[in-house]
Amino acid sequence: MRSVILVSLLGLFLGCGGPKAGDTCSQAGLLCEDTDSALECRLGRWTSLPCRGPKGCYDAGDKLTGCDLEGNLEGDYCASAAEGTGLCSPAGDALLQCRSGVYVKVSSCTSCTATSAATLSCQP
Repeated sequence: MRSVILVSLLGLFLGCGGPKAGDTCSQAGLLCEDTDSALECRLGRWTSLPCRGPKGCYDAGDKLTGCDLEGNLEGDYCASAAEGTGLCSPAGDALLQCRSGVYVKVSSCTSCTATSAATLSCQP
């Protein structure tokens, strides 16, 4: 009897953990999947978003999760809150914009710079 309880408890503890990409969901916001990626609930399923910047995925306080996008690439998924916003490619040769949940290249340049999240400059 004790071994059955022990095995049941061990199975319960091993099965614990946070959500993972593809699991069903119903909450808004981001959760850290690991140090380099966040999860966002989209259409009832968790979707993994890369956080390629030096901070990775981090606790931003007040129950918020932060995702450092510096270094994210064309084709990477982006958060719903980032829709329509842009960032420079890691090489600084393109301006990327979050469209329909994915970063796409909107222009090529010789020097892309970001002075703030809202102010980007892409020099031809």
